Amino acid sequence: MLPLGRRLKELRKERKLKQKEMARFLECTDRNYQKMEYGQVNVSAATLAALSARFSVSTDYLLGLSDQR
Repeated sequence: MLPLGRRLKELRKERKLKQKEMARFLECTDRNYQKMEYGQVNVSAATLAALSARFSVSTDYLLGLSDQR
């Protein structure tokens, strides 16, 4: 699993959200969101920005470039 996927899963679980809820937030299918967590799809810059805002963390943190949220 890539850093983005690991961090997405970690942040989602910390907030007790389901993959289905995240998919609804991103306006994508449940399966597409699952693939994000498994690192099987490329995430657009817009999606990355939305995730960053949703979890109040930097995009660098999501991408694994920084350990500071």
